[in-house]
Amino acid sequence: MIVKCPMCKKETPWEGNPFRPFCSERCKLFDLGAWAKEEYRVAGDKARDDDGEKEDAS
Repeated sequence: MIVKCPMCKKETPWEGNPFRPFCSERCKLFDLGAWAKEEYRVAGDKARDDDGEKEDAS
């Protein structure tokens, strides 16, 4: 099966690809860096602290 890399959109094989779903280690690391810099967000309710108050997410 051929899939598109989520970072660079290059077509890459799924089977036998150690970096899947990415085409290369470079794209995999760019994606990891984006998560580390909090560029991606997962939708959901705001987190609550130990007192039950909503924490400021800014």
